[in-house]
Amino acid sequence: MAGKEQANEMLILDGQGKELMNVRKVERDGNDLVVTGKIMGAMPMKARLTPAQARAGLKMLDWRTILFLLTLLFRKG
Repeated sequence: MAGKEQANEMLILDGQGKELMNVRKVERDGNDLVVTGKIMGAMPMKARLTPAQARAGLKMLDWRTILFLLTLLFRKG
């Protein structure tokens, strides 16, 4: 399934490698980040991330995970 995505789409896979979410667009709306896509290939969705929610998410990360995220784009796969 990983070969199914187009250049302007991002797939998020579950633990078995099946498509969980297909992200088609990430854009700014005021101070929020809006993610548009489909869940499980069928249900359209728009998720909104506010600054407060983003700060709460960053608090869940330790330094090892932050370092991993910074290098993720440069890894093979």
